[in-house]
Amino acid sequence: METAIYNIAGEDTGKKIELNESIFGIEPNDHAIYLDVKQYMANNRQGTHKSKERAEIIGSTRKIKRQKGTGTARAGSIKSPLFRGGGRAFGPRPRNYYFKLNKKVKQLARKSALSYKAKNEGLIILENFSFEKPSTKEFVNFETNLKINDKKCLLVLSEQNKNIYLSSRNLKGSKVVMISELTTYDILDASVLLVVDSAIDVLESFFKK
Repeated sequence: METAIYNIAGEDTGKKIELNESIFGIEPNDHAIYLDVKQYMANNRQGTHKSKERAEIIGSTRKIKRQKGTGTARAGSIKSPLFRGGGRAFGPRPRNYYFKLNKKVKQLARKSALSYKAKNEGLIILENFSFEKPSTKEFVNFETNLKINDKKCLLVLSEQNKNIYLSSRNLKGSKVVMISELTTYDILDASVLLVVDSAIDVLESFFKK
């Protein structure tokens, strides 16, 4: 699969890059994507939800009315879930939502997401670039040149670049990650996936591990 390389001015450089079919051209596996995204979102849950049950409520333990002869149901404690201010029955408790997912399933999910982006023309390969200093204005101009300033974009770098990261940090629809931080959720969440050409080789070696 061959695709053109663009520069940050939005121009076709005339150079081409060969994309690995085993990464960008596979038949996407929707179930693997579902499992990987589910795990990602589950791992981001704090799991600190908690409500007080009747044993944790502060209140009198006396019997609030006599057992019989009231014409209503018997009641033993003001802390009962039936009364206002009482404990909650079967309320949420702190828990960990993490679950295990095999490495090969996660890799298949990422490949499937990348293949979807390549198939739907949501993938743009960029020539290597950098900024002399952090500049949000330059990053906005770069997105405008590529005509993606109104879209949610994910920029994938081969290595950490502080100036590019700081330039994009204030933009709501833009995110910059390295290959090692790339997730299936991020790929699918972005309308456009931008990958610098030097990251392609790193990406291929990453999937060979």
